Amino acid sequence: MTSIEAIAPITRTISVRCDTETAFRVFTHEVATWWPLETHALHPGAVREVVWEEQVGGEVYEISTGGERAHWADVTAWDPPHRLAIAWKVNPEALAATDVEVTFTPEGDGTRVDLVHSGWERLGDTAAETRGNDDGGWVTVLGRYEAALDR
Repeated sequence: MTSIEAIAPITRTISVRCDTETAFRVFTHEVATWWPLETHALHPGAVREVVWEEQVGGEVYEISTGGERAHWADVTAWDPPHRLAIAWKVNPEALAATDVEVTFTPEGDGTRVDLVHSGWERLGDTAAETRGNDDGGWVTVLGRYEAALDR
């Protein structure tokens, strides 16, 4: 087994104070209200909309203020309000997509949101660096998501 194959998935869990339907809807339909589009987009600071095509085989993409469409991911699982999965390839120069799965589980009077980002071995020599960047990125992104739900 090479060191690239041994790179562990990123796993993040947060608890939010809302039902699973709301948690799922805000994660998908309202992503532009909390995603750091000013820094984490293909048109940083110039994104008009983020679209989730709500079906397996659908696409996640941004539309810039100038009307340009930029691919983020392909939807590989769509089970609202419990689970979604995407083949994440927001960097068009990446060798391949990685996998992001998010589950939404009722927990007490709220929802536990579990995110697993895996498939780093597909990125070859850039796997470790990309995983390191994304590891910190998910902390920021999920913090903003949680804050949006607390408003």
